[in-house]
Amino acid sequence: MVNQVHCTDSNCPLAKYESSGTSSSGGDSSKESSRCSTPLLDSDRTDRLREKMRHRMESGDRWFSLEFFPPRTAGGAVNLISRFDRMGAGGPLFIDVTWHPAGDPGSDKETSSMMIASTAVNYCGLESVLHITCCNQSKEKISQHLIKAKRLGLKNIMALRGDPIGNEWEEEAGGFSYATDLVKHVRCEFEDYFDICVAGYPTGHPEAKSYEEDLRHLKEKVDAGADFIVTQLFFRSESFLKFLKDCRAIGITCPIVPGIFPIQGYQSLRQLVKLSKLEVPEEIKEVMEPIKDNDAAIRNYGIDQAVEMCKVLLHSGEVPGLHFYTLNREVATMEVLRRLGLWLEDPRSGPLQKSTHCPCMSIRTEDLRLRPLPWAVSAHPKRKVEDVRPIFWASRPKSYIYRTQDWDEFPNGRWGNSSSPAFGELNDYYLFYLKSKCAKDALLKMWGEELMSEESVYEVFTCYIAGKPNHNGHKVTCLPWNDDPLASETNLLKEELEKVNRRGVLTINSQPNINGKPSSDPIVGWGPSGGYVFQKAYMEFFTSSENVSALLKVLKKYEPRVNYHIVNVKGENVTNAHDMQPNAVTWGIFPGREIIQPTVVDPVSFMSWKDEAFALWIEQWAKLYEEESPSRMIIQYIHDNYYLVNLVDNDFPLESCLWQVIEDMCKLLDSPVEHPAELQP
Repeated sequence: MVNQVHCTDSNCPLAKYESSGTSSSGGDSSKESSRCSTPLLDSDRTDRLREKMRHRMESGDRWFSLEFFPPRTAGGAVNLISRFDRMGAGGPLFIDVTWHPAGDPGSDKETSSMMIASTAVNYCGLESVLHITCCNQSKEKISQHLIKAKRLGLKNIMALRGDPIGNEWEEEAGGFSYATDLVKHVRCEFEDYFDICVAGYPTGHPEAKSYEEDLRHLKEKVDAGADFIVTQLFFRSESFLKFLKDCRAIGITCPIVPGIFPIQGYQSLRQLVKLSKLEVPEEIKEVMEPIKDNDAAIRNYGIDQAVEMCKVLLHSGEVPGLHFYTLNREVATMEVLRRLGLWLEDPRSGPLQKSTHCPCMSIRTEDLRLRPLPWAVSAHPKRKVEDVRPIFWASRPKSYIYRTQDWDEFPNGRWGNSSSPAFGELNDYYLFYLKSKCAKDALLKMWGEELMSEESVYEVFTCYIAGKPNHNGHKVTCLPWNDDPLASETNLLKEELEKVNRRGVLTINSQPNINGKPSSDPIVGWGPSGGYVFQKAYMEFFTSSENVSALLKVLKKYEPRVNYHIVNVKGENVTNAHDMQPNAVTWGIFPGREIIQPTVVDPVSFMSWKDEAFALWIEQWAKLYEEESPSRMIIQYIHDNYYLVNLVDNDFPLESCLWQVIEDMCKLLDSPVEHPAELQP
């Protein structure tokens, strides 16, 4: 056991612990350890979208995909990424992001097609297809976009001619005028790296001379190297089924996915029809015209109409999947999918205090409700070997991915030598995929427009845990460290968490102990079916220096059962972590596989995490208030004087002792015999 302290402040509760080892903030003391190559949980499934599609078709599993367009504003980008998380929980096979030449689509702006698609892949774990059009682009410019897309981890392209910027199509010097040429270019320059999708038109392209000619052009695109087809929207199921039959008749054998548009509003339908140059059937016009000013009625009709059309398509036996044009909305599409039985939201999904979101794309039916890992999996190709993370970022997975984006390799199986990974700095809290989903006004209502004391902060944490409104009647649905309501797993600890938060033990991450629950368990399960999962009880919290003084004295009674690490914003810390090595806190045993260890408590990583954890007090909370205001000064005081603590109960088969540890701490503080100031070890 090693107690490590770096503190010269006589008022610090860690100061009287003698150092017997080297600093936990440096990595030189960590022992070298070999990394065992543990088979990935999804190693039996290929990464290629076209193969995922093929496997689902061969097994008879039905699936869906979703289309989105880039927003116009940075705030819209934040909202769209939140929508990705919510809609990704339903299990889409992929999403696609449209390309608008007038909107600087290949730039690094948060509103560009490239950045939205990249964020979906890297930070939301969604298999994504990026649209690219020929419009207003040279061959060289298109190649630059594709090189960038590859660097960002995008593996799929929808190759389109695109709509003209003006009324008539104008050829670009050194560019392409047809999607077929774009497909050929992608295959010539990038060989087989990208999976390529192209568009099909069930009633023929509006600019084609005939329906038959358009089918011939479609076959040319497929012959040039396209892997699958997604169709333009249509209003009658028989239109698609005829189109599908005609495609097969001329030798198009690749998957053809029908594009579904649930009607959501009268004006949006008119605009979409104008852009696509489609005719709305008379039977739909007759229903919509009398209710055109009733948005709810229009949406309900659109849902009913889409459901009935999709049922016909699915029952035909010819349609394995459906592609939905969402218009960046979620209600109608999700309702259609639920009625069809395709919305497969994992009941365990939704963040914690510990993130449980997981896209379950391309998993066979029996595993559709199983998380492959107990954290959000990035879809970037270079992260495909990643299967273990420090638990500290459990509720901020996008931040973890951002801070490890430049890693050349990822710890595989067992965390190994924890001193080697160099976490990037997190100074860019303004990035749209790292910002809170809530606006400033909403955060103030939840966290207090005016704070009166530290106890006001305790109330915010307690209301978040309890799921109850604060004293102003506003429900607290997030914290700076947890941007979502509690997950069902954390709800198992709700009563005890509520008690400790009232006492100023401000929890930001926790998990219950689990001893051999089936991997299919609806609350804590993960991984392939037929396995068993285990967890050590874990708790992470901020608390005052007075509490830490008492806690350190209490913890002596619980060693070596309880591992702990306690640190302040200055980096002054104490831990009994053995040789600064990682401690597995989640693992699973599955048929025919090595033990999988997806989360660890790693002391070296904890020192990187603490910088972010403390900074969130200021970046996300204190900055809501005016400088020098009492509210800002209260948050600043907590930031400057509180400690960040993590506790692990290693005896996972037994009832967790962590609650008793906190209870003993509180009793010691309340004891009339000893004053807190005398509790310095």
